[in-house]
Amino acid sequence: MEQYGTIRIHLDDLLRQSGLSKNKLSHRAEMQRSQINHYCNNTVTRLDVDVLARICTVFHCRIEDLLEFVPPEGSGEPEKNR
Repeated sequence: MEQYGTIRIHLDDLLRQSGLSKNKLSHRAEMQRSQINHYCNNTVTRLDVDVLARICTVFHCRIEDLLEFVPPEGSGEPEKNR
């Protein structure tokens, strides 16, 4: 799947910048601590849009602050559909 690039999750950075603990985020975003760890470690295989919305609400951030698309190495601009 890496031939298509990957999505990098910046939850760990947001936590560090905000000073919010994982426990407080767990309560405010109604997430399990293990789920937060998966997002922080970029080990999530399927993103849940409801979870992403809750995280953005807690941090008052935009989705671009939380997620980053990293194109595959050696690729140029993606080809547009013809």
